[in-house]
Amino acid sequence: MGRADRSTLAARFVAGPKLFAPQDAERRLADWLGDVPPDVATALREVSGSFPHVKAILEGIAEASPYLFDLMRADAGRVVRLLQCDPDDHLAALIEKAVADVAAAATEADVMIVLRRMKSEAALMIALCDIGGVWPVMRVTRALTDVAVTSVQCAIRFLLKQEAARGRLLPPDAEHPEIGSGLVVLAMGKMGAGELNYSSDIDLIVFYELEAPTLAEGIEPSPFFVKVAQGLSRLLQQRTADGYVFRVDLRLRPDPASTPVAISTAAALHYYEREGRTWERAAMIKALPCAGDQKAGNALLAEIAPFVWRKHLDFAALADVHDMKRQMQTFRGQNEISVEGHNVKVGRGGIREIEFFAQTQQLIAGGRHPELRVRPTLEALNILAASNWITNEARDELTSAYDFLRRVEHRLQMIADEQTHTLPAEAEAVERFARFFGYDDRAAFAKDLLAHLNCVQNHYSRLFEGDPTGTEKLPEIDYSKGPDDNRLLEHLLTLGFKKPKMVAETVQRWMHGEYRVFRVEATRLAFNEFVPDLIRGLSRAEEPDDAVTAFDRFLQALQRGGRLISLLSQNKDLVALVALVLGAAPRLSDMLARQPQIMDGLIDPRFFGAMPDQNELSARLESTLADANSYEEFLDRLRLFGQESLFLIGTRILSGTVSAQHASVAFADVAEGIAHTVHGLVMDQFAEQHGRIKGQETAIVAMGKLGSREMTASSDLDLILIYDFDHEAPESDGNRPLEGSQYFARLTQRLISAFTTRTNYGVLYEVDMRLRPSGRAGPLASRIDSFAEYQEHEAWTWEHMALTRARVISASPAFQAKIEAVIRDVLTRKRETGIIANDVLEMRRAIAEERGESDIWDLKNAAGGMVDIEFIAQYLQLIHAAEKPEILNVSTVQVLDNAARLGVLPQSDADTLRAASRLYHDLTQIIRLCVIGKFKPETAGEDLLRVLTRAGDAPDFSALEARVRETQNEVREVFLKLLEGSPRQ
Repeated sequence: MGRADRSTLAARFVAGPKLFAPQDAERRLADWLGDVPPDVATALREVSGSFPHVKAILEGIAEASPYLFDLMRADAGRVVRLLQCDPDDHLAALIEKAVADVAAAATEADVMIVLRRMKSEAALMIALCDIGGVWPVMRVTRALTDVAVTSVQCAIRFLLKQEAARGRLLPPDAEHPEIGSGLVVLAMGKMGAGELNYSSDIDLIVFYELEAPTLAEGIEPSPFFVKVAQGLSRLLQQRTADGYVFRVDLRLRPDPASTPVAISTAAALHYYEREGRTWERAAMIKALPCAGDQKAGNALLAEIAPFVWRKHLDFAALADVHDMKRQMQTFRGQNEISVEGHNVKVGRGGIREIEFFAQTQQLIAGGRHPELRVRPTLEALNILAASNWITNEARDELTSAYDFLRRVEHRLQMIADEQTHTLPAEAEAVERFARFFGYDDRAAFAKDLLAHLNCVQNHYSRLFEGDPTGTEKLPEIDYSKGPDDNRLLEHLLTLGFKKPKMVAETVQRWMHGEYRVFRVEATRLAFNEFVPDLIRGLSRAEEPDDAVTAFDRFLQALQRGGRLISLLSQNKDLVALVALVLGAAPRLSDMLARQPQIMDGLIDPRFFGAMPDQNELSARLESTLADANSYEEFLDRLRLFGQESLFLIGTRILSGTVSAQHASVAFADVAEGIAHTVHGLVMDQFAEQHGRIKGQETAIVAMGKLGSREMTASSDLDLILIYDFDHEAPESDGNRPLEGSQYFARLTQRLISAFTTRTNYGVLYEVDMRLRPSGRAGPLASRIDSFAEYQEHEAWTWEHMALTRARVISASPAFQAKIEAVIRDVLTRKRETGIIANDVLEMRRAIAEERGESDIWDLKNAAGGMVDIEFIAQYLQLIHAAEKPEILNVSTVQVLDNAARLGVLPQSDADTLRAASRLYHDLTQIIRLCVIGKFKPETAGEDLLRVLTRAGDAPDFSALEARVRETQNEVREVFLKLLEGSPRQ
């Protein structure tokens, strides 16, 4: 092998994936090689034979990464070219060529082609360098950032050239019209720091100087630069046949819900001086002028610097840092860090904790120590260690963890080019991922992952040792003295309370035992002993003063609380979590006040582990019901089990330890388990009175949110009951016989009653049976042949749309198969596309007229909301299932994925809808948990707004509102394009 060979990418591979199913991977790669031109296939086989890691990498991609495999299949010659290149030289040449080609481009379409092809080739090469161990992780992030910066610069330059050609801009340098323009594009976050992840969005803020010296006379700067910012976003993120370049996020600008996408530097400085928040200070640490007028960008950062880098460290600044810590840190359970479903970015011990560890200390000391004002995270850790702010050991451990977690993040994103940071939820899927990541098995990967996560968490949790949040208890503080005791007020201020007089008055009432819960002397004494720990726990809430107020309301509502107070006093870490529940979720707070025992589940060591699956839930339910002595006690225990399950799932949603998708499935699993149990119980009890009919079968069919396993805390159960029996049998064989239809109608009424009757423990679920054949006018239960007949000949389009989410949740296996066959036959029959499209549009209009569609926070019914996405999925199934039955699925998101894979929905549209669905579900879970009635931001509590903001992964609520609005516009655009563009008869 000569010197030239050793410089090639293929020769420099030192690692590769391990295969999960080697024969399948080999076949998939061989099938592809059989389809490419013979000379290319020969070249690939030769390079694979010469360098053993090449074959492992190509097979690993074929097995585990649909995105990278698609890039390979799109241009086999490119794969050969990349394997034979020097990656550093090739990236530089790619970038240089793109700059030249954009400079020569005549139209936006030409620019979009150039930038997308550069990105595709760079993305494949960078992935090969990462997977093959050729580049360290920070070289990977630098390469991704270089591509992003080049793309933004090229797009801005082209757009300004266009404006110059129209006479709206008069630049001194026609080839570089950005010089002197007053236009500033700041790269924020990972892009600013040179740390982009593999499928990263790019966070940009577009500013302009009001003077805008090169604008032609009479041209207003605001609309001009807003148009440029919109053009930049369009050039980079619009999906074409060549894909996209980068998703662009412009929502880090000041107050994005109320400001245009480009704002003046004067307005920005005014905002930062008067209203800028701690997270915006932290964000500005990494801000980099990446395109536009470089001189104006540097000047802007110099003017913003006093906002970011405070000269003196006073108590207000420290309080800001602690607020930031509270807002970024979610409560995530005792000492458990999970593998399955863990988010390596924002989860415990994740990337964000390392970034926060560095940024917090930069904010505290950067004003007096300019050497700390650096953008890259690892560089900041180095300087912190060199300046003795942290130990060399802490730097080394956090650097190692950062390197590892960033590689995990990249490998996750390479699978499908999704901006995800979450490991798969199932152990087998983690096993597949571990092998793609180069490990022999899940266990070896999990060992390293957990070691790094725990190490980061330890450093992160020690960050504020000795700080004024008050880990030390001041001696001889008498909490009963109230607001006249200056030592108490001083202590409360030290703990972080902003309204110490209010807190002191409230605690004084507690200590004097004024509430009903304290009538029992033992309870009052136990509580008084617990008060110091309780106050310390409440001080760790995101808003300590609000947490005290919420706990006060809770105490007033408690009937008896001895056991609960004992539980909290023995598990002090739960106090902050309970404060979050009380402050943000009145629905859960009321449940806890009425039934304090439902909190028992919080101290179960399994609480913060993986969510229980259906088998585990069934075992728990069976154990709960095992010794019930009567039908009434049975129903009571069912209700208590349901409420405890709802409370535990809801608490995990609020605490950020379970995703909305997992919560949806968990709510559905609980409801399904209860429905199956109630079905059996009612059947047996009914048979005791009325006997059974020969050959009888009954099935509960779930529709709506239960059918699709997308339930929330407030979902009703949409059910249909289907039955069958021997038609020769005249009636049931019990003491009080009933004939067929009457028997099953009465049985169904008994079933509904078991769910909806109010007992000491409330109602189990509200049941909605309007989706049965003929709706309210039809019988409560349908015989299977009548059901099939109705669906075949009488059902409306909307009923078939609803049927796409039908799922049998309780029946014998044979009867279940029979019903599923009927449903499948109905859904796979051929339909006229134009007629279905028209019916769907009419139904959507009817819903809009009845419920409105202008409230963006009605995430279900808003124009571009969840109903639009569900209707798209249902429409696609109805018109394509005849020819492509594999499109069918009860899950909306899975249908979208199926549709894209089958080629009946553009991948770009599927990506838009999938991301929107995820956002809506994340927010809806919390709104349904915390709000009874309509959600109105202007009257919502700060706790709730913070939890929603965190769930939407936004820096503040204004940015979240802007994201919701933009998302709904995108979804409505896809909806109208698909439905109104359908062929009409």
